Amino acid sequence: MATGEGRNAVFLAQNGFEVDAVDISEKGLRKARKLAREKGVKVNALLVDLDHYQIERKRYDLIANFYFLKRRLIPKIREGLKKGGKVIFETYLLEHRKLATGGPKQAKYFLKPNELLRLFKDFRILFYREGIIREGGKRKAVASLIAQKI
Repeated sequence: MATGEGRNAVFLAQNGFEVDAVDISEKGLRKARKLAREKGVKVNALLVDLDHYQIERKRYDLIANFYFLKRRLIPKIREGLKKGGKVIFETYLLEHRKLATGGPKQAKYFLKPNELLRLFKDFRILFYREGIIREGGKRKAVASLIAQKI
């Protein structure tokens, strides 16, 4: 979801996944295709507006979502996973705004405390963390989840 320049999509393809990389940016998808070619893998780059994209029900073994939050997509992500499929989700917490280290501006694009955990409460939670982390010399407040559909 919201693949950007495709680093995560290419990583998954390098590890044996058949990958649909979706994004609204043609420029980002061009970079994703180029990176996939350089790494010798195939990524199915799809130019889509996630406001209108329909995730096929029970299609995916894994859906990854990094630093993109549209809450109304959560039910589609949940439905798009096969039984036993996994979701990897990481994005900013509301407290990130206090750090002034980038990211979105509007509050609606940030998670509230424990919100991500609640959104997948009926999944088997394999990993969860929430708080301030340091990455690339910057601090950011994030929630991270890996969960399995049961």
